[in-house]
Amino acid sequence: MAANCLHSELEDADMATRFTRLGAWGLWLAGAAWLLPQAHAEQFTIRYETGAAGAQTTSATFSTVGVETFESVSTGSGKTYTTDFGTGGAISATYQNLQVNNADKYGGANGSGHYAVTFSNTGYEINFGGSGVNYFGFWLSALDANNYVTFYRAGQKLLDFTPADLLAMVNGQSAYYGNPNAPFKGQNAGEPYAFVNFFNEGGYFDRIVFRQAGGGGYESDNHTVGFWQTQGTGAVVSSIQVTAVPEPGLAVLFGLGSVVALSAARRRRGA
Repeated sequence: MAANCLHSELEDADMATRFTRLGAWGLWLAGAAWLLPQAHAEQFTIRYETGAAGAQTTSATFSTVGVETFESVSTGSGKTYTTDFGTGGAISATYQNLQVNNADKYGGANGSGHYAVTFSNTGYEINFGGSGVNYFGFWLSALDANNYVTFYRAGQKLLDFTPADLLAMVNGQSAYYGNPNAPFKGQNAGEPYAFVNFFNEGGYFDRIVFRQAGGGGYESDNHTVGFWQTQGTGAVVSSIQVTAVPEPGLAVLFGLGSVVALSAARRRRGA
């Protein structure tokens, strides 16, 4: 009988030690998760160039910057294309499901070459492979109310920009309406043309999606990417606060630590 009692006591002691260690690990994991970046607010500032109504480049300044003009991409739809934006590899991204057209009254900076376009709600995306940038700008030609562009980081949506604010700002300013470039100058006079800048203040984004939510197309050119220093002379369209949450892996780590710690504590109390 005494031997059985001793064996039982040893088993209980061993289990208590295991639970203590398990609880300690759980608390350590939970504490580590709290030390990692938590949700925080970031701001996107959107500006359009006002130095000249026909501006097709940005006035912002950068530590690193590059431009994709689509001149080396053949025309056609459904294209996958990787570019370093002329940065020598400092920034790179892959376009997926891209359509490229020849310059016409709807697009093509300086009235020549090629431009990007989508006619679908699926659209096309620019994927920076997780490295990301904090600036994106482009010449938005033939702007209409169905043009949407969305910014993501680690699969999480940061900003879904609709053209309503920009349309309101240029409304009545005839200098922005109609293609500003020969040989299409003045054509498509019912739609505005402007260079638009997106500045992420306090964070970055690693994926951009262009889509056309209704009839018409979303035309753009001179896709400019980089790390901004000053925002230039453009007028502010809007400043939008976005809430950035931890990446999924951090949430899993925190949840695991909390569950393990709670489980161990309950078992100790029940012993």
